[in-house]
Amino acid sequence: MKRRRFLATSAAAAGALAAHAPGQTGSASPRRTVRVGMGQILVRTGAAAENLARARDCVARARREGCEVVVLPECLDLGWTYPDAPRLAHPIPGPTSESLGEAARAGGLWVVAGLTEEDGGRTFNTAVLLDDQGRLRLKHRKINELDIAWHIYSRGTGLEVTDTPFGRVGIPICADNSTASTELGLALGRMGARLLLSPCAWAVTPDHDNAKDPYGRDLWDVAYRLFAEKQKVATVAVSNVGRMEAGPWEGRYCIGSSLAVGPDGTVLARLPYGVGAEAFQAIEVPLAG
Repeated sequence: MKRRRFLATSAAAAGALAAHAPGQTGSASPRRTVRVGMGQILVRTGAAAENLARARDCVARARREGCEVVVLPECLDLGWTYPDAPRLAHPIPGPTSESLGEAARAGGLWVVAGLTEEDGGRTFNTAVLLDDQGRLRLKHRKINELDIAWHIYSRGTGLEVTDTPFGRVGIPICADNSTASTELGLALGRMGARLLLSPCAWAVTPDHDNAKDPYGRDLWDVAYRLFAEKQKVATVAVSNVGRMEAGPWEGRYCIGSSLAVGPDGTVLARLPYGVGAEAFQAIEVPLAG
């Protein structure tokens, strides 16, 4: 399976790539739609075994609902910014990614998941793409990590895409796709990606009023519409739910609101908002040629 790699020492380098002429546009046999599962699961801080079991159950549900690929949240094993992550993280490939690979193989579908990775004494906030045989096809380390997490995670230095039966994809993580770093998503589009599958952990303070200030409209909606406008890229982003029990944002709520935007900028799905709003939705995502 063909793969393209772009190494960057900074987000600015990714932006430079995005300024150049477009690359190839998708795989050799482009698909018109793909059925994607959005697994907005509860992630309990530090509860790796429980969280992994919940993720595997979600993979099984995605298969029952006819999905070809399912997207799961960021750092679904330990929770984002868990202080003990450097001690508890596993290599990738490793036991956590291989457990999800078994679920992918059993269900016969592809899986995108955010995991905590250990490599050479460093810890990374990592996304993986596992194919329907459980094999690791793509790995991405978060580049635009928030400064409150720099003492936990080393930042990634590369962007990569890969071809799948449903086209060329990238797997950027959460703030990699924020309005402050749209050059990363645009660069993936220049590399031929037509679908971004993004594990996220979207959090708010407990006093956030979603009725007055709907979450993400001036952030994720804006960025994902830009990817559609400039590159005809569809984006499916999935956040967890649950109270953050440790770390720099202890006490904040991860609130779901997972979002899918099509290649024409249309909102395809917006999942429920709330600290307890576990949800699953299967959607048909159009793909640009």
